[in-house]
Amino acid sequence: TTREPGPSEQVQHTVLQGEPASLVRVRGTKTLLISAYLEHQTNKKEVRVISVALRSEKAAFRCHLLCQGKLLISDGVIDFHKDHFGFPYGTADIMCPLPPGCETPTNISLTSAGSKPEELDHLDLEFLEIQNQKTETDTFQYKFTVCFTTMYEFTNVLQLYLTVSRKADPNKSPGDLHYFGQIAALNDFLYRYRYRSRYVALHDVDELILPQSVDRWLELLPLLEKTLGADKCYQFENNWFPIEFELPPPMSQTLPRQDQWKNISGVNILTHLYREPSTTTFNNFKIIVDPRAVFRLTVHGVLQSIKGCAWVDRNVARMYHIKSRAEVNPNPERLIYDGRLLDYSTRLIPAVDRKLRRSGFLPGNSTNYT
Repeated sequence: TTREPGPSEQVQHTVLQGEPASLVRVRGTKTLLISAYLEHQTNKKEVRVISVALRSEKAAFRCHLLCQGKLLISDGVIDFHKDHFGFPYGTADIMCPLPPGCETPTNISLTSAGSKPEELDHLDLEFLEIQNQKTETDTFQYKFTVCFTTMYEFTNVLQLYLTVSRKADPNKSPGDLHYFGQIAALNDFLYRYRYRSRYVALHDVDELILPQSVDRWLELLPLLEKTLGADKCYQFENNWFPIEFELPPPMSQTLPRQDQWKNISGVNILTHLYREPSTTTFNNFKIIVDPRAVFRLTVHGVLQSIKGCAWVDRNVARMYHIKSRAEVNPNPERLIYDGRLLDYSTRLIPAVDRKLRRSGFLPGNSTNYT
């Protein structure tokens, strides 16, 4: 089906990259559209629209694609991600096949399939820009991109539309959607950087993936590709470093000077050098992936990928998770010293000092490290 788009269906109602974030409601449904990406790795050419939708609603969709000045229509198919943790809303992909004569759509809008054709002429359609128009697999804008999906005490755009939970369990923190919309954010990030970044790291702001046998990620990832295989995801074992304890290092180790940080709010990771013993139960691991090898992400790992995932030996690299552990009340006598973070202190401390001075938290001539 084709028709000429009306004036109100063009630029002023298009959600463009770089503009203030907003979501698009699909009228007549409980569905919110987040972003749209041209899909190059499925059997047929289509547009993937990442969305948040009410799982109990049996909605059907029409896709309105702007192609060379024409508005073409196809039927969209919604597919919910299986990890929703029991919340009413979940992350979903709405797949919109490209109609004949529409090879390079630039924008897309969705309506309920129940809308009558004559009603569409009066609808003020809101469009998303279709990203990932071109595939780049040889050169990338970034070597690594890190996704911090959950930022506490920030206004999340989803909070303006839904009641987001602050936890992963609806019994502990009721709401419409799991943990600040973390899964939707993860999957949007995956596709946003699919052809811009060689690798993407998916962990929280209180988590660090640290190499053990080499110094940098730039050395680590080629090593993992050689030993574990390329085009897959790499899983890093989680290690808990409870912030309730600031124990001194062994006598052979000396902490670097950090005097001027004493009045700065937040957690100083260089003072938390003792971890809990490793466990054989479920490990809250996080991953680094080639984003072109993965189709669907969840909180810990992937739901759909080309070659699956591989565990990284903890002596090659592992994750440092530095946060409160008051709920489990760890025994300080069982904690194990791990000073790997101190190996980075000569670079980390001056870098943090510079940022704190620029932000006005430290005077301009102060320094912690010489």
